[in-house]
Amino acid sequence: MIFSFKKVCVVAVILLVVGTTCIIIASTIKTNATPNYEFTVVIDAGHGGRDGGCVGVNGSVEKELNLEYAKTLKELLETKDIKVVMTRSSDKALYEESDSNKKSADMRARAKIINYNQPDLVVSIHMNSFALSSATGARVYYKQSSEPSETIASNIQKSLHYYAGAKAVNPSVGDYYILNCTDYSAVLVECGYLSNSEEERLLNSKDYRNKLMHSVYCGILLSLGCAIY
Repeated sequence: MIFSFKKVCVVAVILLVVGTTCIIIASTIKTNATPNYEFTVVIDAGHGGRDGGCVGVNGSVEKELNLEYAKTLKELLETKDIKVVMTRSSDKALYEESDSNKKSADMRARAKIINYNQPDLVVSIHMNSFALSSATGARVYYKQSSEPSETIASNIQKSLHYYAGAKAVNPSVGDYYILNCTDYSAVLVECGYLSNSEEERLLNSKDYRNKLMHSVYCGILLSLGCAIY
């Protein structure tokens, strides 16, 4: 069958319009698609803003290290397509200048973030300090009367021992606001003691930070039932 030139042009135009429409629809679907995350983890980088936390014997500021460690853990968890929400992503606390009790306002704002995102787990990152400079080691604390939180804390503590050489100790109940302010499973990781000169040096090392956060990451994956590798 022989088509006239006019008919060929009409067919070509129709195909072009249809093809363009399909591309636009496909692009719209892709752009508007919401990732279907199986798990959500809230990472809380302790302190921030005016609240610097503890200060190391050589001048390290806890709030700065907390944020670096929290960001490293976030990157690791996201490799497993876990939705990660940070209570803070910069050196800024969550209070308003007009708040009379800024610490209380900051903690309430963190609780609000947790409740809004309904996470499977809350992990708060901190550095430790003690009057005796001989104190060392990473420790994990969990929400009181929460069996899931205790199990997660135990998995993380064991992982810290296995992967990072931390002391083989049991996690402890933590009387911290961030653990008890919501109904969600929550643990707090004290990564080490800034009051110990050698441990402070290690905590400022990128390699050591990666090792510790990889350990926490593995403990979280074990708790969520995810494959580590």
